[in-house]
Amino acid sequence: MILPRVTPRDAGLCPQRTERLLSVLRAEVARQRLPGAVAVIARHGKLALCEAVGALDPAAGTPMTPDAIFRIYSMTKPVVSVAALMLMEQGELLLSDPVARYLPEYAKQQVAAHRVDGAVQLQPVRQPATVQDLLRHTAGLTYEFMGSGPVQRQYAQARIGSRERSTESFCHELAALPLMFEPGTHWEYSRATDVLGRLVEVVSGQTLGDFLQHRLFAPLGMTETGFFVPPEHHARIAEPFVRDPEGGVQMRVIDVRQPVALASGGGGLVSTAMDYARFLQFMLNRGELGGARLLGSRTVDFMTTDHLGEIPVFGPASRALLSPGHGFGLGVAVRKALGVASVPGSPGSYHWGGMAGTTFFVDPAEGLFAILMLQAPNQREHYRVLFRNLVYAALDD
Repeated sequence: MILPRVTPRDAGLCPQRTERLLSVLRAEVARQRLPGAVAVIARHGKLALCEAVGALDPAAGTPMTPDAIFRIYSMTKPVVSVAALMLMEQGELLLSDPVARYLPEYAKQQVAAHRVDGAVQLQPVRQPATVQDLLRHTAGLTYEFMGSGPVQRQYAQARIGSRERSTESFCHELAALPLMFEPGTHWEYSRATDVLGRLVEVVSGQTLGDFLQHRLFAPLGMTETGFFVPPEHHARIAEPFVRDPEGGVQMRVIDVRQPVALASGGGGLVSTAMDYARFLQFMLNRGELGGARLLGSRTVDFMTTDHLGEIPVFGPASRALLSPGHGFGLGVAVRKALGVASVPGSPGSYHWGGMAGTTFFVDPAEGLFAILMLQAPNQREHYRVLFRNLVYAALDD
């Protein structure tokens, strides 16, 4: 067993405060604000908590189980970022390489320049986006839901988020759309990791799904992570409420019951809490798990340090994702200071989450990682902060 199960006290957690974390989650279920969740805390290579609360499917009343399968959306991004760094370590690519070296359709990108009269004029990029720009979201791309500007409207009109086109077709369509910014000048959360997934395909000669399965998931023992759920496991898929409990417009989650054309490197994976725990223990071990070393320790350190420096974060939507006191590494947000942020954490800790509500953080200074798996899209920000507060409150040494 990679993570032996121990009592919270044996992992340096206060038993009463660990139980309080579960009590708070159960109270949220009782209020019918949270459908259900699986919470995991591991410290010093030991599993201190893996508990399910609430309902797997609130409409059917099915109880949540620890082996529930969740749509993890953007928690796909750190996984695909590791895949790209594996190729870097093997000498197959350089992070300083232009994206167009591998995806020629990105050789003639244009930037949308806003004129004083409000019109948009397209200009050739001055400096092409690099592989590093894709990894740190500075490639000038965006998401159609990050705002209502001219570029985001073009994304929406092109249905760029459709899962019905192949990764190759997606990349060609995206490359033809204008950029929000000159590459390397702004941090804007974007479809860059979807492009990175296609780049992994071209460099490796495999589909993204095959590369991840054979080169990452199998060595790490992640047997229940992939781009769809096979029929024999459909009964374990966690579902959100049919209607938003707070009266908002409920986000429609993706159908993961059958394969789709687009293997989204930015948001397509499903996983279980314990499968993702194996990935995070691999990260906390700095690139190794159970004798399988997939990344060098220094590469993990490089991945999980700030890569933005003085590059500004654009707009309120992006700033909401990258809270004060944080920068961004290669696929993960990175904490730079003990204070400033509104949640506890150590400098050097890193985290990310998914649109349907899943979240994780890793704190190397504490030998800690924690995962909260849930499908509550509209409440995701609340539960991410709440969970982190409760986990740090439980540390007892």
